[in-house]
Amino acid sequence: MLPENAVAADICATAISGGVATFFLLLWEQTAKRGVFDQKLNRKLVHISIGLVFMLCWPLFSSGYQGALLASLIPGLNIIRMLLLGLGIMKDEATVKSMSRYNDYRELLKGPLYYAAAITWACVVYYRTSPVAIALICNLCAGDGLADVVGRRFGTQKLPYNRNKSIAGSVAMASAGFLSSVGYMYYFSKFGFVDKSWDMVLGFWVVSLASALVESLPISTELDDNLTVPLTSVLVGSFIF
Repeated sequence: MLPENAVAADICATAISGGVATFFLLLWEQTAKRGVFDQKLNRKLVHISIGLVFMLCWPLFSSGYQGALLASLIPGLNIIRMLLLGLGIMKDEATVKSMSRYNDYRELLKGPLYYAAAITWACVVYYRTSPVAIALICNLCAGDGLADVVGRRFGTQKLPYNRNKSIAGSVAMASAGFLSSVGYMYYFSKFGFVDKSWDMVLGFWVVSLASALVESLPISTELDDNLTVPLTSVLVGSFIF
């Protein structure tokens, strides 16, 4: 049981959520260090799990700005960590290996930094009462993450306008982003944070399709999926919801 005092309860929630996030980060660092998975798969396991697990912890926090602000400290501190690692100020080979494509610490200043910033933004600005936050994190984590995993294994048929992307990957992204969004809609509705409805389900489907389309474009590769997917989710989601 968390303390009755709201501030103390939020501090405890921050400690619990931070502990859960740290556990998964350390887990994937160890699997990367020991070569349990292919490096690309290991990096995507980090990508898929961290944001979704963090969002599972949101009900621990209080409603309102205080809860959102304290919750955002967890991905917010990771922004600072990515900056320190990416600039070479701090060294952590296990983290670099688990989050980078080519074991280059400077890569953390792009995708991993955008990832942490997007989740922090979703938490501070939208939080748990907004379907936009659900759509953003689910399309970024489940959608974009599984697109790469499925695309690498089953993506023999490439998209005509981008030979680096596959039909299988795009279908996986839209499906995973949508299904996880609906799952979190039901999850948050149990706590009274959102009112589940078929209109919301349809909205999630549109946002996931738009995010998958943008992720499949060559510009997403040039800029970074971790930037274009959250932006698309926010823009389309703000219009729909």
